[in-house]
Amino acid sequence: FCLENTDPRMRGRGIQLLSQVLLQCYSLLQEKEVLHLVLFYESRLQDHHLVIPSVLQGLRALSMCKVLSPGLAVSVLKAIFQEVHVQSLMQLDRHTVYSIITNFMSTREEELKGLGADFTFGFIQVMDGEKDPRNLLVAFQIVRDLIAKDYALGPFVEELFEVTSCYFPVDFTPPPNDPHGIQREDLILSLRAVLASTPQFAEFLLPLLIEKLDSELQSAKLDSLQTLTACCAIYGQKELQEFLPSLWSSLRREVFQTASEKIETECLAALHALSACLSRSVLSSDSEDLLDSFLSSILQDCRHHLCEPDMKLVWPSAKLLQAAAGASLRTYHRITRSVLPLLLEQYTKHTQSSQRRTILEMLLGFLELQKKWGHVEEDESTLLSLQAPVCSVVFSALTDPSVQLQLVGIKALTLLGSLQGFLSSSDMELVVDHLIRLTLHEKDSQSSEAAMEAAGSLAPTYPKVFSGRMVPRLEEELQSGRAGKGESYHNHCSSQQRCLQALAAVSTHTSIVRETVPVLLQHLQKVQKGTEARNTQDMVSVCQSLHRVALQCQQDVEACWYFHQTVVPCLLAMAVQAAMQGNTHMLPGKALLEEEVLCAMIPVISAATTHLSPELAAQSVSHVVPLFLDGEVSFLPQNSFPCSFQPFGDGECLEAQRRLVALLMAFVCSLPRDVAIPQQEWLLRELLALSCSCNCPFTATTAAKCFAGLVNKHPAGQQLDEILQLAVNRMEPGLAEGPHRMQALTLLLWVRLALDEWGRGARGPSLAPTALPAQVTKALVLRYHPLSSCLTDKLLGLLGDTELGPAAADGFSLLMAESPDVLHKGCHADVRIMFRQRFFTDNVPKLVQGFHGAGPDVKANYLKGLSHVLNHLPKTVLVTELPTLLSLLLEALSCSDHVVQHSTLSCLHPLLLEAPQIMSLHVDTLVTKFLNLTSSPTMAVRIAALRCAHALTSLPTTVLLPYKGRVIRALAKPLDDKKRLVRKEAVAARGEWSVCGSSS
Repeated sequence: FCLENTDPRMRGRGIQLLSQVLLQCYSLLQEKEVLHLVLFYESRLQDHHLVIPSVLQGLRALSMCKVLSPGLAVSVLKAIFQEVHVQSLMQLDRHTVYSIITNFMSTREEELKGLGADFTFGFIQVMDGEKDPRNLLVAFQIVRDLIAKDYALGPFVEELFEVTSCYFPVDFTPPPNDPHGIQREDLILSLRAVLASTPQFAEFLLPLLIEKLDSELQSAKLDSLQTLTACCAIYGQKELQEFLPSLWSSLRREVFQTASEKIETECLAALHALSACLSRSVLSSDSEDLLDSFLSSILQDCRHHLCEPDMKLVWPSAKLLQAAAGASLRTYHRITRSVLPLLLEQYTKHTQSSQRRTILEMLLGFLELQKKWGHVEEDESTLLSLQAPVCSVVFSALTDPSVQLQLVGIKALTLLGSLQGFLSSSDMELVVDHLIRLTLHEKDSQSSEAAMEAAGSLAPTYPKVFSGRMVPRLEEELQSGRAGKGESYHNHCSSQQRCLQALAAVSTHTSIVRETVPVLLQHLQKVQKGTEARNTQDMVSVCQSLHRVALQCQQDVEACWYFHQTVVPCLLAMAVQAAMQGNTHMLPGKALLEEEVLCAMIPVISAATTHLSPELAAQSVSHVVPLFLDGEVSFLPQNSFPCSFQPFGDGECLEAQRRLVALLMAFVCSLPRDVAIPQQEWLLRELLALSCSCNCPFTATTAAKCFAGLVNKHPAGQQLDEILQLAVNRMEPGLAEGPHRMQALTLLLWVRLALDEWGRGARGPSLAPTALPAQVTKALVLRYHPLSSCLTDKLLGLLGDTELGPAAADGFSLLMAESPDVLHKGCHADVRIMFRQRFFTDNVPKLVQGFHGAGPDVKANYLKGLSHVLNHLPKTVLVTELPTLLSLLLEALSCSDHVVQHSTLSCLHPLLLEAPQIMSLHVDTLVTKFLNLTSSPTMAVRIAALRCAHALTSLPTTVLLPYKGRVIRALAKPLDDKKRLVRKEAVAARGEWSVCGSSS
């Protein structure tokens, strides 16, 4: 009834219902049914315009049928092209037409190609005048398919270009809260893919690009340059020939005149693409060599600027020449043949260091291009013919008084050394001599450090030269002893420091490592036997150099194993020797047992162990663990010690030996997870006892860390559960009422001192009784062990203890922060993803609940613990929880503990930037708190408060304006702060508030 109704609205409803049914069941239709329906819908295209949208929906359903008879796709499209004025339809209906065409192109390609150019012409009529970005993305894709799948364009190439190029350059700003998410960049890239899809568009497109390049609109210039670069990938000499002079003129003008770095970059990319395009073109015997004439134009317009006295256009010209030269080996030879001799001549001609530096930097740019093409060919390379003058220029730069010229010279030297076949053996010896001189005797540290880095870069290519020339010279300098006549002690120490750094820097090849490591170890042994006041710092410096060598060896199996089996036993032997010399601090070698030196040795041993293969690691662990458990010293060099080594024994006389547990920690906690540790249960029990009973905070903490590292990697099962239960049983007496309370109080003094030190920037608290639960809890938190929640609850309970509460609060920072030595992935620790989020979800509600129920004397502990957790939480998670926690964070700002204040401010700062709407609701409180804290006695708090005051300006202007005058007046005081860093933050914050709400 509806389909035959005389009212077009009723007919439309009937067809709409039929079309909706077909969209649900088109895959079930028979071939004859599809034929019948197609004929029906084609006839309906001639019906009233109110019916057309429903007809198109039905045709879209039928276009997806697999049983569509041959010829029907062509029939449908012809009917649409003839009967429907597509651009008069609504957006959704136009989109339906594009969908029908897309469906047929993907399933009936050969049939549509049978239409020839008529199909292209029909689509042009459909697309002409389209404005909706949703439809344009589909239409552009159809055009790309027309060209890519080789549909016949016939005489309609220009029409197809016009119907798409009318949108160039794209001018589209998406409406706010656009649900479709179409961005201007989407349309730009889609249109560019069309315009750069065929050389047939070249004669129409290139004049358009030149026109837009000459416009004043920056976005049009950028779009044109990027489109030109894309086109060069498919164009040839034929397409570009007519337009090359105009294109070069526009590109040259933009580079010479533009103030936009983006436009300059795109111009250079386009010139590079043009040169590459011409380089690819195959020349016939009678055709003109366009590349040669194009490069001649570039040289003619740029070369003379390199000789101008004022050097005004030197860099723009050099950049243009380098962009063209980098396109192909042919362009490189053509341009360098003309430019390199000129640059060398200009370097000699100019005498000022600044001018010479500019010229050498340009020369360096061309040298880097040579590296791109690999081996230097003798018959073609201009560079090889200029070897002597190039080396002369570079070597002269290295001896120039100007540090900046030296730095460029070192870069050039490194590059020349990397060019295979360029430098002779005698040249390399001279190179090494220059690097030695710069490393050891150049006053400026920049040049010295750059020379070391250059040596490290070149050493793998020329290991024999560096091993035979540089290493002996550095060794000789290092062994020279005391400061020479006329040399101050400070300068002598600086020279020794440079030698150590250079020995490490040059150790980038296995053969060199075999030379440098013994030198470093020999120097460490020499320093250990000395009695000078600087022994500690000298030892730390040697360890830092060894650490760098260890890191450089990690990717080479041979070098890694050599370093490990040479360095680790030697360090252990020296430490054991020092620990056995008694308690007299005046004895030589005691500096090796100082915390600073042991902390420097830890990363050396760790880095030497982490990359060992399981087989080699197992071989090493079979020696090291028995050393600490059984005193087995036979594998150590020089193993004749005056007494037995018993680091886990009782007695005050063994205190020095117990400190070496730090080195055991560095070794066993860096082993791969699948390496079995001999006597592991015994080792765990000894570490547990030491961490609970030792009076030395450093030893107790390292024992706890070692225990935690082993527990973290321990396989799950009964053995792990037993050792953990033993840990809990040993730990509780030290924390509860009873005979161990006084010991806990004594150790609490160390925590108070450590907290004071932490407030001044030291590492953080160390407390023997609480170190164990924190470290063990972290080991279990990282791997989601079931006992972790029980141990975390014990830590939460300690927050209410007036004595241990502050240390327990700092324990939350330990749980959440990245562990620098044992519990991180680099040491093969079991670290599960999102453990911080899990910890937050499980424990923050308990912290909040505990805060509300705590007495006034311990509330600060809960706030400190909460701020530590929030500070280490991913900001995306924190923003979602902000509404429930913000009131507590604001209360934390009123806490008298400066650690709590600083931690809370650090937590609030990113939230002001990422959640301005939520923070705006509390602006009055925030302004008051931040301004009060700008007068804090602690510098770190003042700086953090000023940064937060600065971040407040990211809130909506209407919210801030009532506070503008008050804030500006209050920020005048920190402008006169005695600390420069505070004044700097005050200037930035006050300046931002001053322009708040202004039109500028």
